Amino acid sequence: MNLTIVGCTGSFPGPLSPASCYLVTAHDGERTWRILLDLGNGALGTAQRYLGLEDIDAVFLSHLHPDHCMDLCGLHVAVRWHPDGWPKGRIPVWGPADTADRIAIAYGMDVDPGMHTEFEFHHWNDGEVVKFGPFNITPYGVRHPVDEAYAMRVEATEPGPDGPVTRVLAYSGDTDSCPGLIEAAQGADMFLCEAAYHEGRDDAIEGVHLTGKRAGAAASEAKVRRLLLTHLPVWNDSVRTVAEARETYSGDLAVAVAGVSYVV
Repeated sequence: MNLTIVGCTGSFPGPLSPASCYLVTAHDGERTWRILLDLGNGALGTAQRYLGLEDIDAVFLSHLHPDHCMDLCGLHVAVRWHPDGWPKGRIPVWGPADTADRIAIAYGMDVDPGMHTEFEFHHWNDGEVVKFGPFNITPYGVRHPVDEAYAMRVEATEPGPDGPVTRVLAYSGDTDSCPGLIEAAQGADMFLCEAAYHEGRDDAIEGVHLTGKRAGAAASEAKVRRLLLTHLPVWNDSVRTVAEARETYSGDLAVAVAGVSYVV
């Protein structure tokens, strides 16, 4: 399983990166499957550096803040108005229960039919596994000020020389510390975890985001192999974020950088 950071700037696009979007690929022995975790504002253009839009097998949304979902509107345009016709069927989209209506309203469309002709919408059920190609994706409800927000546990089973191999990528979405985050990350090979706040500066804000220190504590509690910090806003100091995380996590640690790919 491979992870490519399409966009990782927190809360809105920055000068060096779009908002949240992560390309995850895995091979089932016959072909490579390509899924996107979130599709925040600015991400659709950058995503085309790494794949053709017709090669997107599915989109999985953590929640419905614009920095995690808004470029679904642009993808709708690509599917609906391709001058040669869209070469594939509807793109599956998993997200909160009101994803289809919210995205249609954001584009100024009636919710019926909305974007149902371009996307095949499915809604998350907390803790229920979604089987998709070589992936098993499990959503876990987390702590963020929206009706539904989820962390995702992405397990991919791929053929290896000695038999099938399963790797686990955990993605926090946006969250403050909570049990669902630990469940999603338990024993993960890589934990892609937001760290939008700084210790001291943002202590008065509850239930929105993690600091580097709290992300590190979650990684330690979940016993993950690698921690990759993401969703840092433009006003954050990445060196400070890493130092905070190092207070509570002693394993392999880095900050996500747009355009970089990782083997999970």
